[in-house]
Amino acid sequence: MAMGGNAGGRAGDGGEDDNIILNPEFDGGLDGWSGSGCKIELHDSLDDGKVLPATGKYFVAATGRTDTWNGVMQDVTARLQRKTAYEVAATVRLSGANVSPCEVRATLAVQTTDGRQQYIAVGKLQASDKDWAQLQGKFLLNSTVAKATIYIEGPRAGVDLLLDCLVVKHAQKAPPCSPPDFQNLEYGANIIQNSNLDDGLNCWFPLGPCALAVRDGSPRVLPPMAQESLALDDEPLNGKHIHVTGRTQTWMGPAQIITDKLTLHATYQVSAWVRVAGQMTGAQNINIAVAVDSQWLNGGQVLARDERWYEIGGSFRVEAKPASRAMVYVQGPDAGLDLMVAGFQVFPVDRKARVKHLRKITDKVRKRDVVVKLTGADGAVVQAAECVDVRVRQVSNSFPLGACIMRTNMDNEDFVDFFTKNFNWAVFGNELKWYWTEPQRGQVNYADADDLLKLCSDNGMCVRGHCIFWEVDNMVQQWVKTLSTDDLSAAVKSRIDSLLTRYKGKFRHYDVNNEMLHGSFYQDKLGKDIRATMFKTASELDPDALLFVNDYNVEGMCDIRATPEAYIEQIIGLQEQGAPVSGVGLQGHVSNPVGPVIRNVLDRLAVLGLPLWFTELDVSAANEYVRADDLEVMLREAYAHPAVEGVMLWGFWELFMSRDSAHLVNAEGDINEAGRRLLQLKKEWLTHAHGHADENGEFKFRGHHGAYHVDVVTPTGCKITQEFTVDKDDSPMVLNINV
Repeated sequence: MAMGGNAGGRAGDGGEDDNIILNPEFDGGLDGWSGSGCKIELHDSLDDGKVLPATGKYFVAATGRTDTWNGVMQDVTARLQRKTAYEVAATVRLSGANVSPCEVRATLAVQTTDGRQQYIAVGKLQASDKDWAQLQGKFLLNSTVAKATIYIEGPRAGVDLLLDCLVVKHAQKAPPCSPPDFQNLEYGANIIQNSNLDDGLNCWFPLGPCALAVRDGSPRVLPPMAQESLALDDEPLNGKHIHVTGRTQTWMGPAQIITDKLTLHATYQVSAWVRVAGQMTGAQNINIAVAVDSQWLNGGQVLARDERWYEIGGSFRVEAKPASRAMVYVQGPDAGLDLMVAGFQVFPVDRKARVKHLRKITDKVRKRDVVVKLTGADGAVVQAAECVDVRVRQVSNSFPLGACIMRTNMDNEDFVDFFTKNFNWAVFGNELKWYWTEPQRGQVNYADADDLLKLCSDNGMCVRGHCIFWEVDNMVQQWVKTLSTDDLSAAVKSRIDSLLTRYKGKFRHYDVNNEMLHGSFYQDKLGKDIRATMFKTASELDPDALLFVNDYNVEGMCDIRATPEAYIEQIIGLQEQGAPVSGVGLQGHVSNPVGPVIRNVLDRLAVLGLPLWFTELDVSAANEYVRADDLEVMLREAYAHPAVEGVMLWGFWELFMSRDSAHLVNAEGDINEAGRRLLQLKKEWLTHAHGHADENGEFKFRGHHGAYHVDVVTPTGCKITQEFTVDKDDSPMVLNINV
């Protein structure tokens, strides 16, 4: 029944004492509420009593909706504080005739005091007309606002949107988590039983009505990635493998139950030899899958192009809760093909042991011998040199370590402080992308990019240009999609001319056409030469910028569209067309990374002879200690590999990252364990040395590449100070200091 009423609302109605929403359960009628492009009505029931309030006495219905943005709104300008994290809970439902589930969104529309308009996506869910559902989200304002309005919106036109209650309050800080307990974990121990098949098919079973048999003729050495993790260079296998026949579905293959073998939060490396046989109609996807209760985990994938044995490698982790049932199985090839599996290994990874190994490699790759040579005015060796005190302090490491920033982040001085103190490179999250700079045809706006570029320039930071074009269809703005071939060609030329002419010499790198392994919009519309043409044109307009390919999933061995071989083939193809590809971008949106798997991919890509960069690195884990370990794995593997020339983090601040549970700094500025790990690594990668010169007047040390400060104090108390830079070189650097 529709109700009226204009009684005053109270902040905190419904027992939410810090709720900034006025009249949140509509006890005061519609006071404080408005319709956004539609009518709103107050009800105590609908559909002859079939729809009743979820909590209080009333709910509101947004009716007459003609667009997705129509809904219910409230002005919250006077009650919001900047740099404060808020959590949102909205109880919502749909109503109407023949209503199918639709997305409902909570959005905060903000106008800043300098006139900029922002729309902050707070949360979303799939709602239906069957029952009430709770939409949850979280947001933080960086800016001082002139106006702020929260909207509940989203369903398609014609569907009524019901709101029972809205709560927006200061978000509670998450309770501190503890490091996982791995005390009883046996690192390197294979949890696959009867892996070598000495006991026939014991512990194995066929998934589906296929047949398993044990046969000879498989490789007699462990797959290389497993060898590197287990440090077993010459561990022999017995040549036996599981041969699967009678496969009538792609998911059929050998399986084993591993429920009681898994430890929560531990990272498991997966490794095996796999092969297919039969009448192949094309390359075959082979996948190691892990079914944990109702969840499917990808343990690794490989694309078999012929009947050779292939190494398959990957990793997985169980995080939410201990598994009630866990099964590992091998699947993927077309029905009718035989599948063979040998040397199957699943084992928990000893990350600390890997760190020791990487430190040794890092010492070779990222350090240089330095000789501080003390001489007198006549060039002779200083007398009593052994009494001269030398103190060396590294000021900064020259290895590019950067992060993503967005225009809205500039308004939060705490964000800017962490950003400028801890990174020497930057990349913009959205502000250089075509859909941002020209959302409507002919309406080009570089204001946000200009602001960000000035911030970076003022702080001496180098910047990557991300990106000129984006090849994935759903990342292309609608007006571009509607253009004819000729108009699209002209628009592409206008875009690249405009961007690179305006910013010539400002960006060190450009991602020319993002994610070409996963999309083909421009190639489909403009022909196979367009990608090379983009590179050639960019090089002509800004010859000093390095031009990158950039893609995701290449480093994880989990995506058959993005194998290292496919990436190499694409790059060589571009080069053969004359494209001046000068860098390889690995986005690095990784999960449960394993060092040898990452290293294996880097080694394979290094044959191109081009700089490798992790361009959008982030790791996601609910437990911040596990997240810290994941981040350390990626940073150490990158820093220890000679072909990697830089790492960019795809954000670090909570609520301003593309993945949940990936932040290093909490929304209100508290550094978590992952952030502390980053700072510890940065400290470890600075060299400090102190001692006395030898009888030849020399003080020797081996230090990370970068900028240094040295103080030399003679026995008489004379102090000489000098700044110097240790560049990358195999020969020792000699620094002459006249004392």
